[in-house]
Amino acid sequence: MGLIHLYCGNGKGKTTAAVGLAVRCAGAGGRVIFTQFFKDGTSSELNILRTLPGVTVLASPVKYGFFKSMSEEKRAAAGADYTALLEKALEKARDAELLVLDEAVSACRHGVIPEDTLLAFLDTKPEGLEVAVTGREPSEALLERADYVTEMVKRRHPFDRGIAARRGVEF
Repeated sequence: MGLIHLYCGNGKGKTTAAVGLAVRCAGAGGRVIFTQFFKDGTSSELNILRTLPGVTVLASPVKYGFFKSMSEEKRAAAGADYTALLEKALEKARDAELLVLDEAVSACRHGVIPEDTLLAFLDTKPEGLEVAVTGREPSEALLERADYVTEMVKRRHPFDRGIAARRGVEF
């Protein structure tokens, strides 16, 4: 029986938890579809995931930047790109044991992927498919569908002291 994992909150560790789950599933011989939104496919974790047998990584090659700084034109382009990416991931997931949708919560919240498409998939997903969704501020509808809800809470973060994200640690 496949269950739904939701890693959310304003703290560090959402993607890290999803990567760990993907590695565990692949290590057990499972097929994994690991999909990232709001990232351009160059995060360090993808380098190792791409080398693992059974893991397919999907990401947009375009870096759109932070949603709050996108123009309306860029938001529309991101929406079209990410909606196509979601549809591709959902189709490929029908033959997998694990689907990871990294930052899909944020993509839904900002309207760059249709939450109703994601919810409909979660309601009708293949019985054995495990799904992990990450991001900040999940809707009540996503929270209700999740079997696991893990919230990462920021108590302190180096960024607050002006320390930029570091390759191999934050990306």
